[in-house]
Amino acid sequence: MRVALISEHASPLAILGGVDAGGQNVHVAALAQHLAARGHDVTVYTRRDRPLDDLPERVDLHGVTVVHVPVGPATYLPKDDLLPLMPDFADWMLHDWSRHARPDIMHAHFWMSGLAAARAADATGIPMAQTFHALGTVKRRHQGAEDTSPPSRIADEAYVGRRADAIIATCSDEVSELRRAGVDTARTSVVPCGVDTDLFRPGEHQDRGPDLGPMLLSVARLVPRKGVETVIRALAQLPTARLLVIGGPPAARLGDDPEAARLVRIARSLGVHGRVRFAGSVAHEQMPAAYQAADVVVASPWYEPFGITPVEAAACGRPVVGTAVGGLLDTVVEGTTGFLVPPRDPAALAAAIARITSSPRLLRLCGVRAAERAQERYSWSRVAEQTEAVFRDTLSRTGTTVGSGSR
Repeated sequence: MRVALISEHASPLAILGGVDAGGQNVHVAALAQHLAARGHDVTVYTRRDRPLDDLPERVDLHGVTVVHVPVGPATYLPKDDLLPLMPDFADWMLHDWSRHARPDIMHAHFWMSGLAAARAADATGIPMAQTFHALGTVKRRHQGAEDTSPPSRIADEAYVGRRADAIIATCSDEVSELRRAGVDTARTSVVPCGVDTDLFRPGEHQDRGPDLGPMLLSVARLVPRKGVETVIRALAQLPTARLLVIGGPPAARLGDDPEAARLVRIARSLGVHGRVRFAGSVAHEQMPAAYQAADVVVASPWYEPFGITPVEAAACGRPVVGTAVGGLLDTVVEGTTGFLVPPRDPAALAAAIARITSSPRLLRLCGVRAAERAQERYSWSRVAEQTEAVFRDTLSRTGTTVGSGSR
């Protein structure tokens, strides 16, 4: 089938680590390539954020066509500023389909892409599937006045949820949130985010000996909601543990990062500064070694739509101690692959870390089970297979025949 993936701000070609470049970019790129590997004709539509000389209209990405939609200025814009461009984005896709074969189905990523897809669906009758990746209701609940989303986001998301022919949620908690927002979840399927299980895989567990305590790893953007402060406060209750924090700008620029500076001050005030190392950003291909060098990966966000870190850790055979929020409720199995605690609770986090690190047998067993579960549930081949099944079901329900979109 011909599939159009719509990702207005998250290009699969983006360099990770930018302000708006992260998990969604990886997700769209990997899903597109694995759908193409299954024999589908896949095109990704994303906004052009550089001049034409730097960024051609069409780029091949391992068998996937990436189309740069020329709406708005040809420069970076924060994703929160893109909402007014969505009608033009949709209209440009309609024009593109007059020159090339129309897709059989659209799959929009993020709520603003959903608005563009809905407009295009209304004009053509092409079925649309929607993945939100994050919900405005959850963001506003936890960030309050600091939420920079457009004021219409929550209402627009509810509209997209009602308009979509299928919703692909990334975790079961998202389904509950959609239901509370008044979206009919009968058309909703849970398909998680995936992980590259060829890159992220188990390594040898390191016996650190009696003189070295457990090595903890936190991988997160350096923003308060990711809860790195909670990990540092838990460390103060774990006298032999050490902590490596990966995330934020490159190590050479950490001194200029306000959140990194704040976390360093907290570590100093708690007397644990000598046991915490801030590594800054680390290249994606180097992350497996970082996970493999840890005893436990700690993921302690206040909220998390899905959270790829626990899945990458699991694929590397490392247990996770995390907060019982969002996607972690699905990706961490209590007592089997790790432990879950309430968010923003350093004492509970420290107790769970102490419990798992005090038992070498439990540590190894949780790691083995985590790797097996990651391979079974979160490989990209499995995610693409499940996504394809949703597409086929949607085409069947809407009475759409594959290939009916030909010019």
